[in-house]
Amino acid sequence: MHAIFAGHDEHELVRELEAVGFTVHVVDGVANRPGLEEAGIVDADLFVLTDVGQATGIPVAKDLNPDVRVVVYSDDSLPEFVSGQADLAVDPALLEPATVAEELAGQ
Repeated sequence: MHAIFAGHDEHELVRELEAVGFTVHVVDGVANRPGLEEAGIVDADLFVLTDVGQATGIPVAKDLNPDVRVVVYSDDSLPEFVSGQADLAVDPALLEPATVAEELAGQ
C-alpha cells in the first residue's frame, strides 16, 4: 500500500500509517502538481492531507490518479470547492491517528 502525505504531521499520522503497512512518501513543500508527481501520486493508493490550506492538491491528485482515495485529517473545514472530491474527512479530535491508520489499512 502506497500513501502520499501532505501537510503537517503534528499527530504523527505518518508513523501510524507506516506501522500498519503503508509505504508513505511525504510531499516536500506544497502539494502542487510537481510535488505530487515527485512523491509518486500516480501509483498511490491513498492521498492524506492535513493542511486544508493545500486543498487545491486534491483535484490535482485526482487528475493524476482518479482511483486514489483522498483522506483529509484536520480539525479545519475543507473548502467547499473540493469537499466532493475527498473520500473521507476526519477530525483529529474525534479519531486518533492509530485508529485512522488501522481503518485505512483495512479497506
